[in-house]
Amino acid sequence: MSEIKTLEIPKWGLSMEEGTIAQWLIKEGDSFNKGDEICEIETTKIVNVLEAPFAGTLRKILAKDGDTLPVGGLIAVCAESQVSDAEIEKFIASLGGSAAQAPSEQNKAETSAPVAEKAEQPQSVAASAPAPAKVAKGDYDVPESLQGYQTSDELFTTPHALKLAEKHNVNLAKVTGSGRESRISVQDIQKAVQAAGGQWPDVKQQTQAKVVKSTADDSQVLATPVARRLAKQWGINLNDCRVSGTRGRVCKEDVEAVYYRNNPTSVNEQPVQCATQPQSTVTTVAMNGMRKAIASRLQAAKRNAPHFRLVVDLNVEALQKLRKRINETVPQVKLSINDMLIKAAAAALIKVPEVNVQFDEATQSILQFSQADISVAVAIPNGLITPIVKAANQKSLAQISDDMRDLATRAKTGKLQPDEFQGGSFSISNLGMLGIKQFDAIINPPQGAIMALGASESRAVVENGNVVVREIVTATLSCDHRVIDGAVGAKFLASFKQFVENPALILV
Repeated sequence: MSEIKTLEIPKWGLSMEEGTIAQWLIKEGDSFNKGDEICEIETTKIVNVLEAPFAGTLRKILAKDGDTLPVGGLIAVCAESQVSDAEIEKFIASLGGSAAQAPSEQNKAETSAPVAEKAEQPQSVAASAPAPAKVAKGDYDVPESLQGYQTSDELFTTPHALKLAEKHNVNLAKVTGSGRESRISVQDIQKAVQAAGGQWPDVKQQTQAKVVKSTADDSQVLATPVARRLAKQWGINLNDCRVSGTRGRVCKEDVEAVYYRNNPTSVNEQPVQCATQPQSTVTTVAMNGMRKAIASRLQAAKRNAPHFRLVVDLNVEALQKLRKRINETVPQVKLSINDMLIKAAAAALIKVPEVNVQFDEATQSILQFSQADISVAVAIPNGLITPIVKAANQKSLAQISDDMRDLATRAKTGKLQPDEFQGGSFSISNLGMLGIKQFDAIINPPQGAIMALGASESRAVVENGNVVVREIVTATLSCDHRVIDGAVGAKFLASFKQFVENPALILV
């Protein structure tokens, strides 16, 4: 017996609800081995590579580059060459659609459906495949008691749930969230609708997700001037276009193909091209998944966590001298000031463990950690991410420097694994390299505190009655008053200041 197997959107994190196909790394007809790289999938935080969970041949791609699907959504079908195209199509139809559906639990990527080796016995395919979804695509029935779409800053909702609620006129104020910090998911909307006597397709049996147009920056896509002008005029993202022009460029015909695909009634009509079009003074920039996730998380942090801030000035001259001496003495080590500040913060967290905490919203309890897992904010092209230097209190300055260099590099290329940026017990954000003197940072939930570090600058200070010039860095500690009191925060900053101004202590 031959087998038909499926590839689906994986779940790479507890909060992951959907993924976008960034690009396919193999094409239809290619054979692959278990562990081979199949495609790149973009989540709200990273672009990760889907590795093959089995060996096989890619027979049909169902989700194109730029398509956004829920977790479990079907993206491709795999089978050996002896399986006919008709059997493939029948298998796909038995799942309830032709693309982008979320299969049932019995049809996960690691399982397979047997297919008759002979074409004259295709009924075995249907018999072994999951039954079609009982709820047809678009079959939504929202009771009147839940109708009236509205939302507010007090509601914490996933982007996918928010989109569906607006589309189907669901009042989110009447839906109870089951996620962290009472976040409302698609499953929560489904439960509320069904409990009220309505109908909502099961999330894992939705027959076909709406294809989402690419919102990625297309300024670097190779295209002819005419194609780029038409794409801008018709609101087409060049990432959605095929590439058939010379020298690997998108041409006019490629853009027109997307236009006619999106406007089927205009196939026999030539799209109107305005000779003179007034230039808009406002540019609308669509938020990508990461931007939406940042907005949602930080909005929740500001809403739920009562912030208070403490500020201290640090004399970093001794720290700078120690860094210079180490870098000159040990050529293979290239420490930054930030590496040393991370180490000092880790030492202070161990000395004042009341700051090395997370707040568990669900149980209303404080989680205190024995190791200092420090999240460090790193700016990346699509937003911001906080890779974690784990057990920083146990690592040498050289190890911290190596970790930061590796984490920052992989963060900027979207290669971090979920456990490398999810979690952490404390955060540091440093804008000193951008010339910022002092700023306040928003707490990274569920952590209890974040420290913002400014630039080192020469300032006049008074020592023993004399005015002297010292190199000063301003540190601002933002604390969640639910878990950290002012005196505890002040104690932490005093300890941090001691380690920074006496850096020999962090070498012990």
